[in-house]
Amino acid sequence: MPVLKLLGCLVALLVSCLPVIAGGRIIEGKVTHVRDVDTIVVSGTPIRLNGVDGPETSTRVGKDAAFFMKRLVEGKVVVCRLNGDRTYDRWVGVCFLDDEDIGAIAIREGYALDCARYSGGRYRELETRAARSKIRRAKYC
Repeated sequence: MPVLKLLGCLVALLVSCLPVIAGGRIIEGKVTHVRDVDTIVVSGTPIRLNGVDGPETSTRVGKDAAFFMKRLVEGKVVVCRLNGDRTYDRWVGVCFLDDEDIGAIAIREGYALDCARYSGGRYRELETRAARSKIRRAKYC
C-alpha cells in the first residue's frame, strides 16, 4: 500500500508540473544549449523561436548565426512565453533576455530573417539588407 501512495504522489507532482510548458505559459531558466539561431534549450526544454527564420547550420552563415546566439544567451537566464504549439521536439515561443526579444536581436543583427507566416510580420522592419542577400528564406515562411 505505501508504494501505491508514493506512486500516486509522484503522478500528482508530475501532472502539476505540466502547465509550466503548456500553451500560454511562461518558462524561465538558464539556456543550457543553443542548437542554432532559432532553437535554444532552456532548463532542458527545447524552444523554437516563433517567427524567426534562421539559416541552417550546414552553411557558413548558419554556423555564424548559431555562434552569435551562443554568445548572446548560452548560460544566461531567459524568460520564454510559449504559445502552445510544438514542432518536432520543440515548444514554440518568444524568449526574452533582460526584457529584450532575442529573436528580434538576431534579426536586427543580421543573423536571421522574419518568418511572417508565424510572426505576423512583427520582425519585418528589423531585417537587414545584408541578411536578405545572404540568408535563403525558408519556403514555409
